[in-house]
Amino acid sequence: MNIVQIFEKFPTQEACIAHLEKARWGDTPRCPYCQSTNTARTPKRHRCYACKTSFSVTVGTIFHHTHMPLQKWFLAISLMLNAKKGLSALQLSRDLQVNKNTAWRIAMQIRKAMTQREQRHLLTGIVEMDETYIGGKPRKGKKYDDPNDRPKPGRGTKKAPVIGAVERSGRVTAKAVDKDKMKGRHLRSFVRDRVDTKQARLMTDEYKGYLDMDKVLPHDVIKHDEWYVSDDIHTNSIEGFWAMLKRGIIGQFHHASRRHLQRYVDEFCFRYNLRKSDPNQAFFGIINLGLGVKG
Repeated sequence: MNIVQIFEKFPTQEACIAHLEKARWGDTPRCPYCQSTNTARTPKRHRCYACKTSFSVTVGTIFHHTHMPLQKWFLAISLMLNAKKGLSALQLSRDLQVNKNTAWRIAMQIRKAMTQREQRHLLTGIVEMDETYIGGKPRKGKKYDDPNDRPKPGRGTKKAPVIGAVERSGRVTAKAVDKDKMKGRHLRSFVRDRVDTKQARLMTDEYKGYLDMDKVLPHDVIKHDEWYVSDDIHTNSIEGFWAMLKRGIIGQFHHASRRHLQRYVDEFCFRYNLRKSDPNQAFFGIINLGLGVKG
């Protein structure tokens, strides 16, 4: 759904609230504090006769405690979904005419709804797995007093590691991890957690952490020092996703702290997994996830 459709479908705050109430409660409002349906509508909120509290539809959702019109929230969702390489807080603040901190909080709340925990789906078929490292390049000509501080190439880097897997022409899943969680047992645990090992065949590069992966599921290796594609054995799909993720981090956000890196990874996974879906379905899906509505 684009911004023109947002203005047409949700022209007022009341229209936005009506949609949220319909999506969250259907025809029967329910108190988010005690789950009672013994409620009544007041001019601006609802009143629960069971626990004697007032509430609105935004309580306990990503919209909770907001003082900004819900129409701007809906516009933010649309802008983030339609930005293939992500949308920075500064750009969102300019688009919504809010300050940078408000825009950052809105974006992080929307990313909270995009978390992969809410959309867990075991990968099947041909699955490609790989790891990457997220972080900026050192400034040109930078001096290092301690030679050990100089950036190292390959897996000796100090950048943040991310491991991921993708179905061939299907869904992707990825996880930001600590550097000491890149060993074989950690990679096998990731596969058991996110891949249907009985209905999948794994493709990886020659990284030593994948050596015992055939104990978990059928496993093929592509040796990149010899070739990049051998019949149907390659990791081009997951590497394409890494390229998109890195372009977003470097080009749009410039920097993502390790504390919040998983949220950004979830955002790119969510958008990638819905790339073939109806844009309206993706928009309303985010709202349902933000409200805590399953399905």
